[in-house]
Amino acid sequence: MEWLADPQIWIAFFTLTALEIVLGIDNIIFISILVGRLPKEQQDKGRYIGLAMALILRVLLLLSLTWIMGLTDDLFSVFGNGISGRDLILILGGGFLLAKSTLEIHHALEEDPSDNMAAKGGASFASVIGQIAVIDVVFSLDSVITAVGLVEQISVMIAAVVIAVIFMMLASGPISRFIETHPTLKMLALSFLILIGFTLMGEGWGLHVPKGYIYFAMAFSVGVEFLNIKVRAKRKAKAA
Repeated sequence: MEWLADPQIWIAFFTLTALEIVLGIDNIIFISILVGRLPKEQQDKGRYIGLAMALILRVLLLLSLTWIMGLTDDLFSVFGNGISGRDLILILGGGFLLAKSTLEIHHALEEDPSDNMAAKGGASFASVIGQIAVIDVVFSLDSVITAVGLVEQISVMIAAVVIAVIFMMLASGPISRFIETHPTLKMLALSFLILIGFTLMGEGWGLHVPKGYIYFAMAFSVGVEFLNIKVRAKRKAKAA
């Protein structure tokens, strides 16, 4: 336990925790949008189960580092580009995220505002949890590979992941309610999930896009949308 007194370990721990929280933002957004299709009384349960699955999957992957590192070995090649197990997961997961986000945008544009999707039984609890599980695999793989690149001690990795997911659980409720309350913000979130889907597929094909650019664009766009929300609120107050 002497490593506990090593300041470099603590720096790595806090850095990794912060990165895991940032990397978990897209996971929270995806889960929030999916559980929004459930009846109100099932939404909190759906969020917690989805994030609990993400936590369990991340820990299991961290405990299987040998297998994880083996995923980087090429299985076959396409047009001279080697495709590994990790690449396949990213390509398929990115495609799923792309398709699901597009369908959600289509639903948001086509639905009748007077309809209650939950009342119509538009999404079953099992189907929502199944979709969350699929995308959890992709986001968890990304999260674990980041952890392996930063820290050597498994216990430090697991501690950082657990704290990050606990933070995600605490933040998921307010984020979900805020997204549901502001339709334009929900559309923005879905648009970024499409971008993330393309990015995951690109990484699977060997095209690396620095995530810092994507998260900066997300933060900037959300900041602009917050300004729009304040402007609309002022206009409503004046009109009243």
